[in-house]
Amino acid sequence: MTQIFAVAEEKMGKSINSLLNEYAAVRAGRANPAVLDKVSVEYYGTPTPIQQMAAVSVPDARTLMIQPWDKTTLKDIERAILMSDIGIHPQNDGSVIRMQFPPLTEERRREISKTIDKLAEDTKVAIRSIRRDAMDKLKDKKKASEITEDDLKSAEKKMQDLTDRFCKEIDGHCAKKSKEIMEL
Repeated sequence: MTQIFAVAEEKMGKSINSLLNEYAAVRAGRANPAVLDKVSVEYYGTPTPIQQMAAVSVPDARTLMIQPWDKTTLKDIERAILMSDIGIHPQNDGSVIRMQFPPLTEERRREISKTIDKLAEDTKVAIRSIRRDAMDKLKDKKKASEITEDDLKSAEKKMQDLTDRFCKEIDGHCAKKSKEIMEL
């Protein structure tokens, strides 16, 4: 039975890590190399992340600079950025690509805040799904007479407490990220 809890807790932890990675990629008005994490460039027939093809730096708060190690890939990198949903137009000067992050408007901040809330809610749904799977396994153990009714009830309460703890953590991360976006 402890294995069921360990597996559920590990999966819930991974869900939170995934949420935090999503939050890192949210474009927040200042230059952040994480916005390029989901952008892949076709390089010798293989989709390759930009970070593996170029040096990505932040020369100032609103500029992201991409300097490819192979200059022939400049156009491919630029095309991949344009095709992504980042929403920033890259500027290619022949040796590096610069991306200027515009300051956020109040309307855009609200949109980003809604996106943050949606990501948090999706993660909570994933956490609840993990809880449901764990509860089903506990009920199967009860049916197989491996645990008693009392053990099942206490295990269900423990699983609910675990779920509540992770949902509360998600709410904290969501509030922190929303506050960060609204204060920029």
